[in-house]
Amino acid sequence: MNKNDKIKLTKEQREDMISEIKEYFYNERDEELGDLASSKILDFIIDKLSLEFYNQGVYDSYQYMTRSIDDLLSIQKF
Repeated sequence: MNKNDKIKLTKEQREDMISEIKEYFYNERDEELGDLASSKILDFIIDKLSLEFYNQGVYDSYQYMTRSIDDLLSIQKF
C-alpha cells in the first residue's frame, strides 16, 4: 500500500464509522457532532493515520508467518 492508495469503504461501512465517531464524541466528550464533522474526522483518520495501521498489520503478519515457519521446521525428521 503506498500513500496514493486510499482505503475504500462501502457506503454502509462509512455510515457505521461516522455513527461510531458521533457516539464516541457524545459519550466521551459530551459533544454532539453532525454528519459533516464526523465525516471530516473519518477522512482525516483515513488520509493521515491509516497507513500506520496498515503497516502495523503487515508487520504483525510477518512476525506470525516467521513464527509459523520456525514451528514447521521443528517437525523435520532426521
